[in-house]
Amino acid sequence: MDRQQALPWVHTALILFLLSPGGAIEIPMDPSIQNELTQPPTITKQSVKDHIVDPRDNILIECEAKGNPAPSFHWTRNSRFFNIAKDPRVSMRRRSGTLVIDFRSGGRPEEYEGEYQCFARNKFGTALSNRIRLQVSKSPLWPKENLDPVVVQEGAPLTLQCNPPPGLPSPVIFWMSSSMEPITQDKRVSQGHNGDLYFSNVMLQDMQTDYSCNARFHFTHTIQQKNPFTLKVLTTRGVAERTPSFMYPQGTSSSKMVLRGMDLLLDCIASGVPTPDIAWYKKGGDLPSDKTKFENFNKALRITNVSEEDSGEYFCLASNKMGSIRHTISVRVKAAPYWLDEPKNLILAPGEDGRLVCRANGNPKPTVQWMVNGEPLQSAPPNPNREVAGDTIIFRDTQISSRAVYQCNTSNEHGYLLANAFVSVLDVPPRMLSPRNQLIRVILYNRTRLDCPFFGSPIPTLRWFKNGQGSNLDGGNYHVYENGSLEIKMIRKEDQGIYTCVATNILGKAENQVRLEVKDPTRIYRMPEDQVVKRGTTVQLECRVKHDPSLKLTVSWLKDDEPLYIGNRMKKEDDSLTIFGVAERDQGSYTCMASTELDQDLAKAYLTVLADQATPTNRFADLPKGRPDRPRDLELTDLAERSVRLTWIPGDDNNSPITDYVIQFEEDQFQPGVWHDHSKFPGSVNSAVLQLSPYVNYQFRVIAVNEVGSSHPSLPSERYRTSGAPPESNPSDVKGEGTRKNNMEITWTPMNATSAFGPNLRYIVKWRRRETRETWNNVTVWGSRYVVGQTPVYVPYEIRVQAENDFGKGPEPDTVIGYSGEDYPRAAPTEVKIRVLNSTAISLQWNRVYSDTVQGQLREYRAYYWRESSLLKNLWVSQKRQQASFPGDRPRGVVARLFPYSNYKLEMVVVNGRGDGPRSETKEFTTPEGVPSAPRRFRVRQPNLETINLEWDHPEHPNGILIGYTLKYVAFNGTKLGKPLVENFSPNQTKFSVQRADPVSRYRFSLSARTQVGSGEAATEETPAPPNEATPTAAPPTLPPTTVGATGLVSSTDATALAAASEATTFPIVPTAVPTTIATTVATTTTTTAATTTTTTTTTTESPLTTTIGTKIHETAYTNNQTDIATRGWFIGLMCAIALLVLILLIVCFIKRSRGGKYPVREKKDVPLGPEDPKEEDGSFDYSDEDNKPLQGSQTSLDGTIKQQESDDSLVDYGEGGEGQFNEDGSFIGQYTVKKDKEETEGNESSEATSPVNAIYSLA
Repeated sequence: MDRQQALPWVHTALILFLLSPGGAIEIPMDPSIQNELTQPPTITKQSVKDHIVDPRDNILIECEAKGNPAPSFHWTRNSRFFNIAKDPRVSMRRRSGTLVIDFRSGGRPEEYEGEYQCFARNKFGTALSNRIRLQVSKSPLWPKENLDPVVVQEGAPLTLQCNPPPGLPSPVIFWMSSSMEPITQDKRVSQGHNGDLYFSNVMLQDMQTDYSCNARFHFTHTIQQKNPFTLKVLTTRGVAERTPSFMYPQGTSSSKMVLRGMDLLLDCIASGVPTPDIAWYKKGGDLPSDKTKFENFNKALRITNVSEEDSGEYFCLASNKMGSIRHTISVRVKAAPYWLDEPKNLILAPGEDGRLVCRANGNPKPTVQWMVNGEPLQSAPPNPNREVAGDTIIFRDTQISSRAVYQCNTSNEHGYLLANAFVSVLDVPPRMLSPRNQLIRVILYNRTRLDCPFFGSPIPTLRWFKNGQGSNLDGGNYHVYENGSLEIKMIRKEDQGIYTCVATNILGKAENQVRLEVKDPTRIYRMPEDQVVKRGTTVQLECRVKHDPSLKLTVSWLKDDEPLYIGNRMKKEDDSLTIFGVAERDQGSYTCMASTELDQDLAKAYLTVLADQATPTNRFADLPKGRPDRPRDLELTDLAERSVRLTWIPGDDNNSPITDYVIQFEEDQFQPGVWHDHSKFPGSVNSAVLQLSPYVNYQFRVIAVNEVGSSHPSLPSERYRTSGAPPESNPSDVKGEGTRKNNMEITWTPMNATSAFGPNLRYIVKWRRRETRETWNNVTVWGSRYVVGQTPVYVPYEIRVQAENDFGKGPEPDTVIGYSGEDYPRAAPTEVKIRVLNSTAISLQWNRVYSDTVQGQLREYRAYYWRESSLLKNLWVSQKRQQASFPGDRPRGVVARLFPYSNYKLEMVVVNGRGDGPRSETKEFTTPEGVPSAPRRFRVRQPNLETINLEWDHPEHPNGILIGYTLKYVAFNGTKLGKPLVENFSPNQTKFSVQRADPVSRYRFSLSARTQVGSGEAATEETPAPPNEATPTAAPPTLPPTTVGATGLVSSTDATALAAASEATTFPIVPTAVPTTIATTVATTTTTTAATTTTTTTTTTESPLTTTIGTKIHETAYTNNQTDIATRGWFIGLMCAIALLVLILLIVCFIKRSRGGKYPVREKKDVPLGPEDPKEEDGSFDYSDEDNKPLQGSQTSLDGTIKQQESDDSLVDYGEGGEGQFNEDGSFIGQYTVKKDKEETEGNESSEATSPVNAIYSLA
């Protein structure tokens, strides 16, 4: 539930009295004042300086002026008096100086061309209009000419010249065919701004049409067509490629002059095959991105609104794959005169001083000429109270006789500016401009302002009194502005009463009274609460309000921030809203709005409606749903100044009711092509009145929304432009921050199209020092930032940014406090004291610096510290500087995370927004001993089942003098733990061996180092888990293939586990001699049986043949310094020897085959013998270490079984039920029986087929 309270400002009237910076008086717009006060003439409307007229219409030359008494008018033509009475065609409008020249009775308009100037005169002076140059529009005919066909070679460049007749104004040129089809233009064919048509290279297809230049004249609305060109293209076999060359402008350089404020337009058109690409650059800088446009397929560069900084050298680069050329254009920016300070009307009281300033700039520098009442100042009667100083006229001790109208004419070779400013001397006693005895009602605890507009000459002083008391109200809860308004910062009950404002000057005084009543605020004391209800039930939303009884209370409800329509299912009471038979469409946010004519209070709650799942929620439940179709046929009606009605036809809802319509708009001035959300309306309407902003060229579209999603936008409506108005708001987010020590950058968020309200949006930026209350500085800016230079270091400024367009200024802006740039602090903290808290932390205390030395905003105090050395000898330490920050203006702090038993150095600085200040005196301190870090590289090795070796390195950070190590370890088997054991070692010992109590249990070790302070962090390791440490399952003894891993570890029972850890190579067990050195590098666990050796071998087994227990050697898994066995020379030699023996064996097999001999195994079995068959002694060999060979009569395994390690060749797959047994001589009892997959055991598709021995047997 949300709550909002509106706190309105209370104003009695607009301020009509203003003071200019020079102390001059501005006459209020009050009609009674305007009609009573005398005033010299002022020109209010006039025609443009270059006035071009249509010869078919009457000529109108405008000139209007105001003054009291009303001025009379006369004209000059070509600097001579123009006698209107002598010409029957010429008349002057009533109460105006506008000339009307009528040609209905005949006459030629050209006879009236010339330079006209209007004079408006009353008894207090004469005002002048601009010199208006009247010209009649001309549309000359094109000279007739016969054009021969243009013959051109294919691939050659071509220029078709237009040469239109000179018109006034210049005509618009475009090219078409004689059948009025437009000529397609692209990168190859385009029209220059001089009107000519350029072909970078002619192609055969260019003959398909002719080319005619057309000129369209603005005033006569006529188009004249030149006789068409026809082309004849001579074809060749292949068009030769060539480098670019410039067609316009020609040569390598040219120059261009442009006036300030105009558009700079540069052309670069090049020929070449293939067609060149054009790129633009500016020498010594970048093109101004905010006002640069590329036109005519990049052949033209336009820079809008040029200024002096746009002068320089521009060059265009034409390039194709054959090469590139460059043309340089030197641009000079000149300027017609433009105002820096335009003279303003000056209204003074008798005896006051004032000045008129006429300051303009231009290139070349313009000259300034002063006139009074239309005559040069030099020829005017002398005035002892007037002094001319260049561009300024100073008036001292002005009197009634000083009234006149002054003209300032500033000119150079590119134009002129003419401004009128009158000097009026008024002698007026004070007058009140607002209604008398106003009643102002305000809400308790609000801020309000009582206005008392007044006028007088000399400028009166204003004072405020309450309830007739003699003391002037100013200070404390009251503040009086320069314009006389009284602000009460927080209204209290005791502020109620009658306030009197008194305006006084030397001619008298005037007063007015305002009665102030204080009212209690409107409050919702029992607010609606969020509710979750079932559909069809009744719900009540409470809203109880407390308000001032003298004010009329209105309670209304909103749903989803839109006015709620109270239908027959709803009942609205003074303190609640009841909804009967709640439906799903009732879900949403409900806002209770309690308001009086002075204030309002809001409270919001959300209603959630649970749908009945047993029945469909709507009639479309069983139909496929989709997004709605787009609305169509948009129409704008009821066109008003600030609103318009938009009507549309809804599209198909596609079985899901339309819930909302979203209306979007697009404007073509600030962000053309970008659509913005305007408003949202319920899905039940198809027409809406849209509120519009001034001076926006609107285009609308509509999007339909249902529960599935949004439709495609409708086609746009026609455009509608609203009329302009002064801005009603000012830019937001105004800030003043220094970017350097001697400046302040004023920035703001610029206003968008809907808040500009008129053309030529600009911002009036004002600033002044906060402490000195000096005169406001001001500048007009068109961007969103302005930099004030030459500012003192970090001083506060009052800043105002006001929006202005061509229709007027926005409201008075709020004042924002900004600061100029910061400089580095000038002082360092003093009296830095260090207290050691423990081995890793210290406490700091210092004296704070004086605020005037910070030279900015104090961000923090900062300590820089570094570890100089360790108290342990020969221990290298990093001396990297570290820092600790202490935000705010504080005198103490703590530095933590230090290294114990070390020497440190420390410095303190002050930090502001610019950076660090000077460093304090370097302090040294020493940290005491601490506990050490964990021992490094703690390793557990297990060379055999009886011994565990432990190794470690000294701690990386001893943090003191080591006095020894503590080892804690415990044996565990599953969840069973043995007795914890503790060993203490000397500081130099780094190895230890543990004798295992049993071969099954694992061990957990914890090792820590000790200093005098205590034990440090422990390093923990465990003996590795055996790969078959799992619940064993019964399986017959099998002989899986021997696996040699990349680490040199071989285990027949653990082949699968080792294969996962490293890529392994599987070798067949072949009857051959094996060097005894293999036992030192390859640990194996095999199951062997004895048999009579039938082949010649170098090793035999003499012991009784029993099943051998597997032994796991984990040394390789925990040894970091072992080398790769595959790189050992003896291993490579061994592998070569095995390969040679296999080759010899193959040869022997073929010899046996050819002689009909058979192996002993084949004599006993009818099935092929695999490499894993353990029945023949010459079919296997023992890889096990001599130390790990089983004793006579040893058991099969610890639990009487050997776990099957996922071998693909287990004998269980071939036996019946896995009950096979061995005879005393080691032979297998019974024949192999093929219970399943008989074909696999007999064919080449067996899993044993990959073995070389199987390949030999298959050949046999």
